[in-house]
Amino acid sequence: MRLSMAWLDTLWLQVTGTVCNIACRHCFISCGPKVRKHDYMTVEQCQAALDSAKSEGLRAIWFTGGEPFLHPDILELMDAALEVGPLGVLTNGMLIDDALAAAIGERFRNAPYNLEIRVSLDGCTAEQNDRIRGKGVFDAACAGLRRLAENGVPALVAVSLVDDDAMDQARLVEVLTGLGLERPRIKWIPAFRIGREERRGRGYEAWEMLTPEDVAHPETPHRLQCGTSRTVTSNGVWPCPILINEPDFRLADSLDAALGPHRVDHKACYTCYVEGFSCST
Repeated sequence: MRLSMAWLDTLWLQVTGTVCNIACRHCFISCGPKVRKHDYMTVEQCQAALDSAKSEGLRAIWFTGGEPFLHPDILELMDAALEVGPLGVLTNGMLIDDALAAAIGERFRNAPYNLEIRVSLDGCTAEQNDRIRGKGVFDAACAGLRRLAENGVPALVAVSLVDDDAMDQARLVEVLTGLGLERPRIKWIPAFRIGREERRGRGYEAWEMLTPEDVAHPETPHRLQCGTSRTVTSNGVWPCPILINEPDFRLADSLDAALGPHRVDHKACYTCYVEGFSCST
C-alpha cells in the first residue's frame, strides 16, 4: 500500500542520527552512545535539505536524533534552520548547561522564526523516570529545564506512555512549575512498539495494520504525518523519524527525489493512524 503526499509541510533532520548520550529502554530506533546506524549529518547535508524543503514551501523544521545537542555544530545548524522557518529541537535536556541555555535563549528571543525546545521526561520522580531512561537522567533533565526557564525559554515536555503506567498529571504539573515553567505544556507520546519495545516483548499484533480502505480515505494524508513530511538522515530520506532503521522504507538519497508516493504498510503506521499522532504537533 502506498500513500501520496499532500504537500511538504514539515522537514525532520536526524542531525545526530542514532547517536545519543543515553539508551532509553523504550527507544523505537534503539539509539545509544555507540549506535551509529545513522551518523551525524554534516552542515552541508543539513543545508542542502533545508534549501530543497524551502523551495517546496515547508512550514516547520524539527531536529532530532539521537541527542541533537551532541552535534558540535548544533548552534550553526539551528541558525541555518531559523533562517528558513520555525524550528523545534527534541532533546533529553541533559546537555543544556548555562552557556547552551543562554545561547538558546538568545535565539528564542531574536531569531526570525519561532524556536521550540521539547524535553523528554517520563516520570514525576527520579525513580519513575530513570527506570526507563537511566540513572541520573531525571535530575539532569530537570536541571536543563530549569536553565531554559531562567533564560526565558518555556520548554515543552514530552512524556512517553509506556508500561501502561498511569502518569499523575497533576503531580507532573507541580514538578514543572517548581522548575520555573509558569504554564507547563505537555505532549503525550503513544508507544511505538518497535525497536527496544519489540525486543522486550511489547510488539504489535498481526492484525494491527492499516487496511487498503484506511489508506484510500481522502483524509489519510493529513492523518498520517508522512502525508506532509519527510525525514532526512546522513544515510538518505525516509517518510518519518519512526522508520529510519527500516531499509525497505528508505525513499531516496535526496529530499528532491523523495517526495513521491511511499509505503504505509509498516505496523508502526497503525499507531499513527489510530492515535491521530504526529511527532511534530
